[in-house]
Amino acid sequence: MKNRGKDSGNLGWILFFYSVPSRPVSNRMKIWRKLSKAGAVQIKGAVYLLPMNDEHYEFFQWLVAEVSSMGGEAAFTKVEAIDSMKDNEIMDIFNAHKDAEYQVISKALDELETKINSIKKGSMPQNLKAISEQIAKLSKSCGETLKTDFFSSKAGSAIRSRFNTLDAAMKGFAGTPPESKPAGVPPRRLDDYQRMVWISRRRPFVDRMASAWLIRRFIDKNATFRLTDEKELANPGKNEVAFDVSGGTFTHVGDLCTFEVLVKTFGLKDKAVRKISEIVHELDIRDDKYSNAESAGLEVILSGFKMSVKDDMDLLEKGMSVFEMMYLSKAG
Repeated sequence: MKNRGKDSGNLGWILFFYSVPSRPVSNRMKIWRKLSKAGAVQIKGAVYLLPMNDEHYEFFQWLVAEVSSMGGEAAFTKVEAIDSMKDNEIMDIFNAHKDAEYQVISKALDELETKINSIKKGSMPQNLKAISEQIAKLSKSCGETLKTDFFSSKAGSAIRSRFNTLDAAMKGFAGTPPESKPAGVPPRRLDDYQRMVWISRRRPFVDRMASAWLIRRFIDKNATFRLTDEKELANPGKNEVAFDVSGGTFTHVGDLCTFEVLVKTFGLKDKAVRKISEIVHELDIRDDKYSNAESAGLEVILSGFKMSVKDDMDLLEKGMSVFEMMYLSKAG
């Protein structure tokens, strides 16, 4: 099915009306599922709408026959326009329905991207075959959604781009399993890491936010932070320390996230910090090693910051403040 963009001109619409007996309920659900799978949107009561084309016309012909076989009534009609709604308003309704479906796909992509980023940073080797199968399954599901993205929504374009990035990453892994770093974490002296500039990647999230908080709270109280593009982090300047980035001084080691590596490196024994490290591990590594009730709520809050805060440093500071509050609640 070819998508029809907003600038392609009005080709008309098909309105579908139906009613079926209240019993059995399964009949009503069967019709609803077919309408939903076809991408039809409900505009009023039992009135559904699809863009006009031969495929949709034939679909409604068969659906009318099916409703009749259930003892119900159905009809459809072609219209050039709907008097009470402009075409762009109708298109927005279709796109809103697609956006809701893409949000579900986006959440699943988040988890896959986290796993792939963990491999890139040298975390515990993941099962590449299993990840590839998950991507294929999700891609198939997304393909069904894209078929009914009739007006090429922005959300759909973004999802396609993310799948392309995942595919490229998986091809990069093919035949070259990621190098596994030794699980040992050598100790370091706090005195050697004072008044440093701690550098990492833009758009910080759980592990970087938590690590930055830990650094300023327990390691380098006068620390300053700089966030930049990953390609600029390969050669840190004088008094700069790279963290939570591939090849950084402090980053993932084995199945440990950066936060855990910092805790282990400097021998931090604080019980509240240890508890927070489990939560950070759970959200960053996602290997089911830990399970904490607070994790889901923390992820929602930090995700809200990431979506609403545009400035990277402001985002980092807000995330750090959340971990400070979490620490105070656990240390008290």
